Amino acid sequence: MVPGEITGIHYLAPETPISIPASFGMMKSMSNTPNLYFNRFLSNLPNFHFPPPGHEFTSQSSCLSNNSTSDEADEEHQLSIIDERKQRRMISNRESARRSRMRKQKHLDELWSQVLRLRTENHTLIDKLNRVTESHEQVLQENARLKEEVVDLRQMLTELQIGSPYTTALRDLE
Repeated sequence: MVPGEITGIHYLAPETPISIPASFGMMKSMSNTPNLYFNRFLSNLPNFHFPPPGHEFTSQSSCLSNNSTSDEADEEHQLSIIDERKQRRMISNRESARRSRMRKQKHLDELWSQVLRLRTENHTLIDKLNRVTESHEQVLQENARLKEEVVDLRQMLTELQIGSPYTTALRDLE
């Protein structure tokens, strides 16, 4: 408690002593003293003093002196809490940015790996296409050669049939 608050209680307390029963829970150790006085209890508190009787209690006078230091302490405490929160937020943001950069780098690495894999696959497919194209050209050339050979053989056969006595026998065999 702030002394100003206790001073306010003093002025609100009655001038007659207040008796507290011995069976009161907090005061079991003092059970041999049947009556305790409120003013005597307050005077045993550290840093407590009674103002002189001529002093009038005004809420503004005690609040201003006590609140100014209290407000400054509260304000410093709030600033330290705000600074601590800012520091934690800054650390959290840095960590989040670091994780984001790591995810981005991992994604770029995966994309680069995919590019290399697709390039290799593309080269393999191009080589395969070139081989198939060469085979196709060879087949086409051989097919053209065979067709020419067929034409030549038919022509030779026709010439042989015309000039040969066995033409009728060959026709019969066909």
